[in-house]
Amino acid sequence: MLRSIKQLYGNRLGASDGEIGHVKDFYFDDQNWAIRYLVAETGTWLPGRQVLISPYSLGRLDQTGKTLRVNLTRKQIENSPSIESHKPVSRQYEEEYYRYYGWPYYWEGSGLWGLSGFPILELPAVTLPLDSAAVIGPQPQHADAHLRSAQAVNGYHLRTGDGIIGHVCDFMMDAANWAIGQLVVKTGHRLSGNEVLIPTKDVDRICYDESTVFATLTGAATAQSPASHLTPTDATA
Repeated sequence: MLRSIKQLYGNRLGASDGEIGHVKDFYFDDQNWAIRYLVAETGTWLPGRQVLISPYSLGRLDQTGKTLRVNLTRKQIENSPSIESHKPVSRQYEEEYYRYYGWPYYWEGSGLWGLSGFPILELPAVTLPLDSAAVIGPQPQHADAHLRSAQAVNGYHLRTGDGIIGHVCDFMMDAANWAIGQLVVKTGHRLSGNEVLIPTKDVDRICYDESTVFATLTGAATAQSPASHLTPTDATA
């Protein structure tokens, strides 16, 4: 089942011992279109701090209602590695973050989530003190994490071989493995245009300097793409 990312913005986030804020954004890997982090707006609980929540702590996104349940405690989240909101997420930060929670690195292995195709763990997170987390475990080479904000890419032009035909207005994500399968693109006028679904396999690249998504489709093929019929909960299977 595919879920609309846009419809998740603003949903409350509940840790195992209380609320921690609401959904502000998602960071996706622009190489394989997997959602790697949910960005939490913590309000007055942790003011001025950006908190990242991995799908490892959420599992399959088949939760209903307006509250997403996070399988962590507030203390675990509060003591997790801090990240500055104005800087991109680095692989060095991710290594520290994953060692702190004791989770396997998603970038090691052939699966979408490292050794698995799904962010589902048999055991809950057992966190380590940050000073220990910094030295325990394998030390992979640092690399570009290729993480991008879904909020930032929302609104980017979609360019086909025939030119710009619309703009990105949403992303459709698989509830089981957190992979973005389709872009929702509004064609024509921003207010009166139609919304169509473009498979991410047909995306060639994203140019961030030009705020443009380049697709391998023609304009005619895009016009024949299935229409988006989003409901207040889920979209398409």
